[in-house]
Amino acid sequence: MVDDRHLKQHKTLCQLLKKRIRRIKMKRADPEPVNLPEEKKMFQQLKAKKKEPINILVTIDENYAQPLFTMLYSLFLNNSKDSFKIHLIYADLSDQTRSALNDFCEKWHHKLFEYPFDPTRLEGAPITKRYPQSMYYRLLAHRILPCDLDKILYLDPDILVINSLETLIQTDISHYLFAGAAHTSLTGVSEHFNRIRLNTYQSEGYFNSGVLLMNLGQMRKRISEHDIFSYIDSHKIELLLPDQDVLNGLYGDQILQIADELYNYDARNYQTYYLVSSGKIDVDWIMKNTVILHFCGKNKPWSPSYGRKFAVLYKHYHSLSLR
Repeated sequence: MVDDRHLKQHKTLCQLLKKRIRRIKMKRADPEPVNLPEEKKMFQQLKAKKKEPINILVTIDENYAQPLFTMLYSLFLNNSKDSFKIHLIYADLSDQTRSALNDFCEKWHHKLFEYPFDPTRLEGAPITKRYPQSMYYRLLAHRILPCDLDKILYLDPDILVINSLETLIQTDISHYLFAGAAHTSLTGVSEHFNRIRLNTYQSEGYFNSGVLLMNLGQMRKRISEHDIFSYIDSHKIELLLPDQDVLNGLYGDQILQIADELYNYDARNYQTYYLVSSGKIDVDWIMKNTVILHFCGKNKPWSPSYGRKFAVLYKHYHSLSLR
């Protein structure tokens, strides 16, 4: 899909071509070589401005299938000028769910790529009901995704994308493994606690793993399964949020910090954002500026008992995704 400016260029191009054709018809008796410098220039400009598809990584099991549909709906709806390649790393996902996801992406004219993962590769990693094996797949994405893919945006299924991803996708991470947001600016106590717990004094903060812009090229060079599993084995007692702790403990100093109020807004903490910003970050500001709302924590917005801020907004997107 092209924007209004591109449509205007197309119309101008058509008019130029029509004029040129009329001139040619008038000079059939003595034809001259036709040179179309203006038309060629416009064609080249339009070709150069054609956007490449945005690569999105998702990793789920059957428990998070329905939230993924809601997240994808918000993504597609609010980035309608972009095309997406959705890369799905999964285990224990039914054929019916995978087929439905493929149909959903095709309906919006986007592509789904599937990568089944053998769960036995993660034997020994701390696994609980709240922290399933699928949470670790993002740390091993560079071993699973195609080698010619260099950059990808990982998104948790418990989010809404409410504005354009363009500025986030264009972030330069050539010298980093990841770009991510830290929620610790809201509460200094948790930041200090996590630095002591994981010995991450060189990091800018404790980064949330739910939204990660990944430099796959650098990850292939600098991240190994051995390092990840060794860290897990030697820090089992300290790990509270297993994959997020591994991300921060091993690679926290190689993450470019991005603004959480824009790209990973913690939906639990509306009052905190509002007070810290002296009233600037209110609902109107969020709807205009925030790109990603993240429903962190155990209580999720698809639960009937969820009553926090943005519950109605989430349920609205969820209902629309079912149509």
